Amino acid sequence: MALTTRQRRPLPSDPPPSSPIYTKYDKPSRRLGDGDGGREEEKSLGWFVPVFALGMLRYMSATTNIIHDCDEVFNYWEPLHYLLYKSGFQTWEYSSEFALRSYLYILFHELVGRPASWLFAEDKVRVFYAVRLFLGLLSVTTDAVLVVALSRKYGRRLASYTLAMLCLTSGCFFASTSFLPSSFSMYAISLASGFFLLEKYAMAVAVSAAGVILGWPFSILAFLPVVFYSLARRFKQAFLAGAATSVTLLALSVFVDYQYYRRWASSVLNLVVYNVVGGGESHLYGIEGPLYYLRNAFNNFNFGFVLALLFVGILPIARKKYAPGLVVVVSPVYIWLLFMS
Repeated sequence: MALTTRQRRPLPSDPPPSSPIYTKYDKPSRRLGDGDGGREEEKSLGWFVPVFALGMLRYMSATTNIIHDCDEVFNYWEPLHYLLYKSGFQTWEYSSEFALRSYLYILFHELVGRPASWLFAEDKVRVFYAVRLFLGLLSVTTDAVLVVALSRKYGRRLASYTLAMLCLTSGCFFASTSFLPSSFSMYAISLASGFFLLEKYAMAVAVSAAGVILGWPFSILAFLPVVFYSLARRFKQAFLAGAATSVTLLALSVFVDYQYYRRWASSVLNLVVYNVVGGGESHLYGIEGPLYYLRNAFNNFNFGFVLALLFVGILPIARKKYAPGLVVVVSPVYIWLLFMS
C-alpha cells in the first residue's frame, strides 16, 4: 500500500510562503522578551506614529515656513487670489500668448481656498494658512503611505529611518507646504512609491500620471521606474489605469485652460515645448552648472542624499534583500542626476 503524507493546513498567523521578491518575512527572526511569550516576529510600523510625527512637522512647516520662491507668489498665490477675490497680478506665463501655467492646478487648490474665503470673509491671512494646512495634509498622507508600505515590506527599522529623514531634512520641511507643482509631484512620487511597494500597481501608475499632468511635467523622469516595473508586473490593469487617468486629466486641463485663456491650448504641452524643445527663452535668467543638483540635494537632505548615492554600491551584496522593489523606488535619484546634471 502506497504511503501518503498529510500536510498541516497553514494557520492565519503563519507568514506567507517565500517568494523571489524579498519581504520582511524573509528576514532572520528576532526573539522578543519573555513578556511577549517568546514569539519570534517583527512588528510593522503602524499608522499612528508616522501620521503623528509627520503631522507635527508639517503643521510647523505650514505655520512657520517662509515663501522661498517669487514664482510661488506670482505664478500660484496671485492667480488663486484672483479666482477667490477677482483681483491679482498677472505674469507673462498666464498670458494667452504663452499659456504656460495650468489653471487646473490652481482650481484644485480653490477647492480649499473657496470655502475658506467664505468662512473667513476678508481675513485673507487665514485663507492663506488654510491652503497651507491643506498642502501639509497632502504631504502627511502621501508620506505616511510610503512609510507604512516600507514597514510592511522591509520591516520596522527601514521604515523608521525613512520617517526620520522625512521629518528632519530641510528639503522636506520647505517643499511639503510650498504652493508649487513640483511639490504636488513630490506628493505623487511618495504615494506612487508606496502603492508600488504594496503591489497596487494600477494605483501606482494612475498616481504617477496625475503627478506629471496635474503637477510638474518634468517629474516624469522620476516616475519612469515605478511605471515601467508596474506595467511589467500587471500590464493590463496598470496600462488601463494610467491611460484613463492621463486622458481624463489632459482633457480636463485643456478644457479648463480654454475657459481662462480663451483659446484651445495645452499648458502642459506648452511648458514642455518652451523649456525642452526650444520654443522660448528658458535660459533667460541663467543656467546652473552640472553640479547644481549635487550641491542642492546635499544641502536639502544632508547625509540622506549621500546614503542614497551609496545604495548602488551595496546592491551587489544585498541583491535579494533590496532588488527589485527598493531599487525601483531609489533609482529616480540616479535618473534625475543623469538627465539634469
